[in-house]
Amino acid sequence: MKKNAKAVRYNKWGYIFLIPFIVVYGVFQLIPLFTTIYNSFFENYMSGLTQIGPNFVGLENYKSLFSQGDIWVYAKNTIVLWIMCFIPQILLSLLLGAWFSDVRLKVKGSRFFKTVIYLPNLIMASAFSMLFFTLFSDGGPINSLLMQIGFIETPYKFLSNTWSARGLIAFMNCLMWFGNTTILLMAGMMGIDTSLFEAAEVDGATSTQVFFRITLPLLRPILVYVMITSLIGGLQLFDVPQILTNGTGDPMRATMTLIMFLNKHLYSKNYGMAGALSVVLFIITGILSLIIFKVTGNDKRKG
Repeated sequence: MKKNAKAVRYNKWGYIFLIPFIVVYGVFQLIPLFTTIYNSFFENYMSGLTQIGPNFVGLENYKSLFSQGDIWVYAKNTIVLWIMCFIPQILLSLLLGAWFSDVRLKVKGSRFFKTVIYLPNLIMASAFSMLFFTLFSDGGPINSLLMQIGFIETPYKFLSNTWSARGLIAFMNCLMWFGNTTILLMAGMMGIDTSLFEAAEVDGATSTQVFFRITLPLLRPILVYVMITSLIGGLQLFDVPQILTNGTGDPMRATMTLIMFLNKHLYSKNYGMAGALSVVLFIITGILSLIIFKVTGNDKRKG
């Protein structure tokens, strides 16, 4: 009985230390979430200088959102940009992670390279966007270089062509985030029991076989975490295309993302439609995350 009473006294400190987190989470996460859901059922916007609402309209904001058709275009743009960024990012991170965590390679200066790889993650997206906007503009250094070596005769309009504009956005996001992904995967690789690699080496397994038969299966929980967090980040893609295209989503709305569409409603003070779109984004994120979790088999409990 004395041990149980002592354990209870110690446990109360754990709950006390959780209070700041619960308060912050409630104020900055739960309250805005419920407020957004509440606002999505109201008509509340500016018409010129006149404030319309808030008037309860039920599901009219959701009906209007899906009847316009723009949401499907912007959803497709968002998913395409995420896929273009995520695939090279995960492949590059796996390669670098396997390279740096392999003790047999004995890579010299690995700490320096790890630091350099992570540095782009510390640079603001706005700075990256302005840099690439300058480099790939019609009269920028990239066009000048390509013309000097005779690769092109006239400046190529990178930001006026759909796939080149998408490619620049995906490349920038990959460059900014592959360092973070590499560090996460390296941490997972370094946590794998080295005796497994030693046993595989004794059995004559090649590096490729070790990677696909041992490393990848044991990395699955980390890979799922990386995929879900990357998906959430991809659905929230805003800053790079917003700055690179000056908020227009050009060319032909091919780089307009869902969050940029949401920002337009917020800028025009149409809080009802913005709330409805936020709820839809929340549901889409939850569904896609659940699909990834199910497909990868991480919902299965080992008995």
